[in-house]
Amino acid sequence: MEKIKDYLFLHLSVMMFSFTSVFSKLASREFNHGGLKNPKLYVFVFCMFFVCALYALCWQKIIKKFDLNIGFANRSVYLLWSQLWAVTIFGEHLTVRNVIGLFIVLAGVIVVSLSAEHKEG
Repeated sequence: MEKIKDYLFLHLSVMMFSFTSVFSKLASREFNHGGLKNPKLYVFVFCMFFVCALYALCWQKIIKKFDLNIGFANRSVYLLWSQLWAVTIFGEHLTVRNVIGLFIVLAGVIVVSLSAEHKEG
């Protein structure tokens, strides 16, 4: 049960980190609309850095519970979250290549996680 909570915390941290790409894109849009004088630009840049700092703290806490190869393999789930935000928030479309790439990444995460679990057990 403890391992499930650790994985949940790891993936929630990665999901939180994926919002840096959302804030980055929003900051870019605000820059395009008003340049450096646009106050919304600075709000989104601040949010981006805040999420990065919060993620760094969470990452330091969670990485103590996993081997590095497990932590870094699971961190690649960031791609899944960023694609999800691109579709749901920005109305972008996924291509077949995007979906294939996401499946390959997820398969890699599962293989690494299961192989590490097999070594422990």
